[in-house]
Amino acid sequence: MKEEDYNKAIEVFSGSPWEAEIIKGLLESNDIRCVIKDGIMGTLAPYIAPSVSVLVTEEEYETATALIKSRTEKDSD
Repeated sequence: MKEEDYNKAIEVFSGSPWEAEIIKGLLESNDIRCVIKDGIMGTLAPYIAPSVSVLVTEEEYETATALIKSRTEKDSD
């Protein structure tokens, strides 16, 4: 993600570092660019940053949230 895109990024997920990596992989496998915020702190010092965020651009927000929602619904079945 380019630096200017990162400045306008929107959070689509917040959770543990391993959950964020799964969500990031899901989004990237569907051609949605994303970044993990606080990923290093969540890994190195989970007691300081127990949750991390997955961010996407404004343009990809709706597609990303729909994809995450469908994954969550599938997992709960």
